[in-house]
Amino acid sequence: MKKQALLLAPAAAAVCLGMAAAPAAHAADSSTSYQATLNSINGSGASGTFWLKLTGNQAVITEKTNGLAATFMGAPYPHVQHIHGGAMGMCPDMSADKNGDGVISTTEGAPHYGSIVTTLSKSGDTSPASGTNIKIAPGGASYTYQRTITLDSKTIADLKNGTAVIVVHGLDPSKLSKKAQAEKSDLVPSLPLAATSPTLCGKVVNSQMSGMPSGGVQTGGGGTSGLQNAGLFYAAGILALGAGGSLAARRKFSKQH
Repeated sequence: MKKQALLLAPAAAAVCLGMAAAPAAHAADSSTSYQATLNSINGSGASGTFWLKLTGNQAVITEKTNGLAATFMGAPYPHVQHIHGGAMGMCPDMSADKNGDGVISTTEGAPHYGSIVTTLSKSGDTSPASGTNIKIAPGGASYTYQRTITLDSKTIADLKNGTAVIVVHGLDPSKLSKKAQAEKSDLVPSLPLAATSPTLCGKVVNSQMSGMPSGGVQTGGGGTSGLQNAGLFYAAGILALGAGGSLAARRKFSKQH
């Protein structure tokens, strides 16, 4: 009898180990993947792809873009970008252009994609408060962005409810109508309309991908026309936004758009 018990002991131990490993395996499989195809908006001609793998409140994000406005005054054009939510969960079409200037401004598009819930910054803060901070925004004609961030409950709810939308901002002024080129930003009147208007937009959906693409954060280069008023772009105070000099503008951006 004692000998039989000794023979059974390894088998029992193996069963116990298997049972103990089961929850760990289940936890490892509890991640959910999301993706978005980033399409040109406002005639930008840009394109991109976005992936997000969510485990608990930790999101591993990989994004690739190309065809964006590239430079101003020899520096990469900053493209602030966000996860928007809380609205219709879709990208607007040109019917959203209420004033007929040929550009869907951020405020005109807001009823479709909602307000900022997470800022997709290269480093530091990812809250809506950093929505217009160009110092931590990716930039250039193309870039590969990868970062792991903590998402709040609102962003997670938008992902699960299908109301999350990725919006990348910053247009090439040369591609706008004459009327739009002369207009000021609807968010920060000291800036041109092109500076804050959407250039890419994509609805976030569940993905069947088992893995995430690899890559690192980098800024793209290349040249583009249409930033002839680069001096105005600087003088208008866009760098002050990155330094925290326009808190009121950030609050308006995050609360309304």
